[in-house]
Amino acid sequence: MKKKRAPAGRPETPLGPGTIRLNRYLALNGIASRRRADEMITAGQVMVDDEIVTELGRKVDPARQRVDVDGVVLRPEGESKRYYLLNKPTGVLCTSDPRENRPRAVDLISDKRKGRIYTVGRLDEDTSGLLLLTNDGDFAYRLSHPRYGIRKLYCVVVAGRITEEDVAKLREGVRLPEFRATFESVRMQKRSDTRSTVLVTLKEGRNREIRRVFAKLGYPVRDLRRVEYGSLTERGLKVGHWRPLMQREVDELLALAREENAGPVPRRRRKGSKSAKRFASRTRSGGQAGRRP
Repeated sequence: MKKKRAPAGRPETPLGPGTIRLNRYLALNGIASRRRADEMITAGQVMVDDEIVTELGRKVDPARQRVDVDGVVLRPEGESKRYYLLNKPTGVLCTSDPRENRPRAVDLISDKRKGRIYTVGRLDEDTSGLLLLTNDGDFAYRLSHPRYGIRKLYCVVVAGRITEEDVAKLREGVRLPEFRATFESVRMQKRSDTRSTVLVTLKEGRNREIRRVFAKLGYPVRDLRRVEYGSLTERGLKVGHWRPLMQREVDELLALAREENAGPVPRRRRKGSKSAKRFASRTRSGGQAGRRP
């Protein structure tokens, strides 16, 4: 089908009450951050009802309009919502880019009915553990945005014997160049002269935050695994395996993510600082970019 450009000044299709800005709709579907989505729109990579849209600020009605990006149709109306829990191995990437040749988390979900899914937040390549995947943009937004405060528990294995003094520092918070890193909880699990295992809880994770905190204290991380995600645990789910979420589990996660149950956004940035600008950019993009402990 030949792509057509929407004529300038053409009146938009009457939209229903569920309208949303096109860049936000792309972000909620895991395509890109809002800023990157704007670039894709102006570059002519996005089509609405089979016509190229290049105007910023355009609104769409997902229930009535067809949106595709570079030929990939976003979740069509009537397509069932899918929710999966994966125990991600190390060496697997949290990306939906079809050009990526390395193993991707989305490829480990072997359900033939999955359609186009994407990860909720990210775990870096060297981190294993629980990862959610879905085609539900609102679900992904609520579970990945820091304002909703979903707790994640990590098992951290480091080189060396952690002292009580450093355990106290972990509980008080550790200053990194861009911000002060704080954990919701810190619990020693085991300790020897050569290695220590610590359980830490995060609500909002920044890029390689856990690794950087322990490295700052002189304990290189040897293994990092997310073992709990909200009400979900790794129990019964082997590394590399996945399972669909039950509706009860989806409801429990959304209940945990309700704004009234979440505390204030951590005060880690000053107005006008570089970290504040990065935080604002990430918040506008639905919180998906760069959230890798």
